[in-house]
Amino acid sequence: MSVVVITEMNKVAYLKLNRPTVRNAFNPEMISELTRIFRELEQRQDLRAVVLQGEGKAFCAGADLNWMQEMVNFTFEENTADSLKLFEMFESIANCTLPVLGMVHGAAFGGALGLVAVCDEVVAEEGTQFCFSEVKLGIAPAVISAFVNRKALLGKVRPLMLSGVVFNPHIAQQAGLVSEVAAIGQGHTVLQKVLHNYLQAGPEAVRETKKMLNEQFEMTWAQQKQQTIKVIAERRCSAEGQEGLKSFLQKREPQWRDN
Repeated sequence: MSVVVITEMNKVAYLKLNRPTVRNAFNPEMISELTRIFRELEQRQDLRAVVLQGEGKAFCAGADLNWMQEMVNFTFEENTADSLKLFEMFESIANCTLPVLGMVHGAAFGGALGLVAVCDEVVAEEGTQFCFSEVKLGIAPAVISAFVNRKALLGKVRPLMLSGVVFNPHIAQQAGLVSEVAAIGQGHTVLQKVLHNYLQAGPEAVRETKKMLNEQFEMTWAQQKQQTIKVIAERRCSAEGQEGLKSFLQKREPQWRDN
């Protein structure tokens, strides 16, 4: 049985974490599989978006208990190698230029908040419990912090990471981790409305915009100046940019528009 199930529909890849008996907790197999999948999705030019969700009663409970038991006996070198694989999984999702939308329900604990952080937009159902649980175990939300801090409001999320308290979707929304809060059972309905917005935009423009935003984290102001000038000039001259501008001026729908 695959630990991640993939289905495709209307140019959208739906990824479902598929370890429901352990509330979709991470293990090395799932980490490896998600890394591989997102690196492959990045190469797909026919797709428009990715949806990440969980099977069963929860989105993801963080680290698998058996994996945690193995960690107890890891050397520093083994822990370093293990953590590198985890970081690279989050990095593969964050660097995927397709928009990644998260559908979160039930629970998102520990490393699951890293998944939340690397999604471009997240819908969470009422009643979902969130928790940076690492400090309660005497460890730290170290790997995920690099991604959480890129997305969340530091003043809001810092006390959550330091205290390990359980918090609700509305607090997650205030912190910038969650975009929309849906009624229980209505998450997928809200998600489809959110997804529709992405499908109205130029597919190349969306990917180039995400790539541009990701690159700016590492750039000086002077580098951003050159990058942004180059990107807009390229987009205006591109076939998609020309179609978008002409369709706007001619008051018609662009060819890519999902009606």
